[in-house]
Amino acid sequence: MTDQIEIRQLTTMDEIEQIQKIEEAVWNMSPIPIHQKYTASNNGGMILGAFDGEQTVGFLYSFPGFDGKKTYLCSHMLGILPAYRKSGLGMNMKLKQLEIAKRIGYDMITWTFDPLESLNAYLNLHKLGATGAYYKENHYRTLTDQLNKGLPTDRIQIEWYVNEKRQLPSFSVDESNVLLQVGNENTPVITDVYSHSFPMQKDYWLVGVPENFQTMKQQKPQIAEKWRYDSRQVFQSLFNEHYQAVDVIKDEPSNCHYYVFMK
Repeated sequence: MTDQIEIRQLTTMDEIEQIQKIEEAVWNMSPIPIHQKYTASNNGGMILGAFDGEQTVGFLYSFPGFDGKKTYLCSHMLGILPAYRKSGLGMNMKLKQLEIAKRIGYDMITWTFDPLESLNAYLNLHKLGATGAYYKENHYRTLTDQLNKGLPTDRIQIEWYVNEKRQLPSFSVDESNVLLQVGNENTPVITDVYSHSFPMQKDYWLVGVPENFQTMKQQKPQIAEKWRYDSRQVFQSLFNEHYQAVDVIKDEPSNCHYYVFMK
């Protein structure tokens, strides 16, 4: 499907107007004003559109950031119509973003994502090779859009270095390294390894998260809430010990994705 899709940078008001309906459809909320996106795109930011023929099927919105020492690109929104998800389009859009960011002089791209959204985690860490650098508890406070309503907005902050290609060993699911896993009826289980062995030094630690968190939120909201708080405890313990999230392992038999944490 992605072979026929064109991804290009949008710079005019008319071009940017085309993505407003995508934003509404994905988040079920009023979109960011066109003039704000337009200003960002013409002042160091970047807006990409994905087109299947004449139809707009996705967009990626970024703006410049500065932390007092260096500038970087803040990748704020990636929205794709449902029929085009799981097609590789998200990865292709991020790679296009990387290509342009490198060309115009950025060294790093950063964004946040919900750590319980396992598909996003797999894309960010495994496919793109970015790093989960920080954990932000209830980062956006209360959000009421379709994807985020109902739970605290915990996030992992991603850092993706434009000029670095990370080399990692291969990882396997070793029970002695697992701190959190998916239990019966998809409940979170903080393991005895976490209770008795962590923070003993290991080459890597594993943190399991469920396969489809959005479905869980709709069908089993109490279990989803428990996942938020139990995973927060484990994630914060790791980040506080200066571990970073470097990869994700898909474990098909258990319907679980495991974060890999290393120092």
